[in-house]
Amino acid sequence: MDIFLTTMQIIALTIAGMCHALLGSVKVPLAEKLKINEDKVGRLLSTFGFTTIPMAFAAGIFADTFGRKLVISAAFILLISSIMVLSNTRKYSSALITVLLLGIGWSALVNVLNVLQGNAFLPLFREGAPLSSAMNFGDFIYGMGAFLMPIAMAFMLRRFEFKNTFIAFALLVALPLIFVFLIDWQPLAITPAEHLGLGIGTLLADHHVLMLCLAFFFYVGIEVCTAMWATTLMMSRGLSLPKATTYLSVFWLTFTASRLIAAFALPHGKDLFILTLLACGCIICTIVLATSKSSKATIATIVAIALVAGPIFPILIAQLLGYVNTELGPELGGRSVGLFFSIGGFGWALAPLLMGKVAERVSVQKAFYVLSISATCLLILVLLVG
Repeated sequence: MDIFLTTMQIIALTIAGMCHALLGSVKVPLAEKLKINEDKVGRLLSTFGFTTIPMAFAAGIFADTFGRKLVISAAFILLISSIMVLSNTRKYSSALITVLLLGIGWSALVNVLNVLQGNAFLPLFREGAPLSSAMNFGDFIYGMGAFLMPIAMAFMLRRFEFKNTFIAFALLVALPLIFVFLIDWQPLAITPAEHLGLGIGTLLADHHVLMLCLAFFFYVGIEVCTAMWATTLMMSRGLSLPKATTYLSVFWLTFTASRLIAAFALPHGKDLFILTLLACGCIICTIVLATSKSSKATIATIVAIALVAGPIFPILIAQLLGYVNTELGPELGGRSVGLFFSIGGFGWALAPLLMGKVAERVSVQKAFYVLSISATCLLILVLLVG
């Protein structure tokens, strides 16, 4: 066990989660600083989101070709630079470019961190623990970073000015960069694929890889749309805005905690069976949300879907990396993670758009049938993978 790798992974995953939640946490003071309206704030958020789609794949190619140490070091430097520039910029155009760089750095960081999960965390678990245990544990840390970011930013901005808050965050991002140079990278080294195109073609031609990527495509819409419309759905059942917001926080805490539970509870060799049960749970929960007339049933189901949906992503990516490393070669690990996030990124963008259209034409509650269809497609793909 490399203590420096594990320490770096813990801090870096926390920071990755915080970076993902950064723009949402500071959108009000950032809009005031840049003197922009909600539309332009939305464009900043969209820029970050859409940047991750091509860059997740590009980062995987670079990591497989030039080494993970180089890519993760560059990722930290990009994040530090973009945060420092964002602390000083007063122009929207400059902020847009900075957010683009932030998205590139975040994509590169997340790609390498996902590939290193097993090496960093499996030694912490019982002998014979599945890779999905390490993935769930890492994603629990990531989720806690995202959950704590709005709280930390609200605290810091009340006591310090905008610039000093961002400088402090940039210093925090620099901390895991120190550990990068203390890690023994030799056992983690891989032999680069001879031809980049061959590696990409191998992944795209493999039905097992594509089915797992498509499973993530259908899953991610369930996660993002439930979180996005849960508050509106609860308010339509008679809850006040403060209560609905509180239960949304409960949703995220349950979602994150479910990954910690799964990390220690998952039995070896049962990943696909567990995925099948979780996908069935998503189908049941989304149908209940689409049909329930009771506020109590709606609240209970929102908490329940957080419990069943939380471990799905870590198990899917563990299945992907486990398959690629054993069947196709570890030199394709970064590319496979990049492809996984790229295809999933389209789900992240398209699912809210589709659900929003249905909600506008029918109702928010009936729009949850869209998520039931996504959950059914997820189940079919998991069964095909099995």
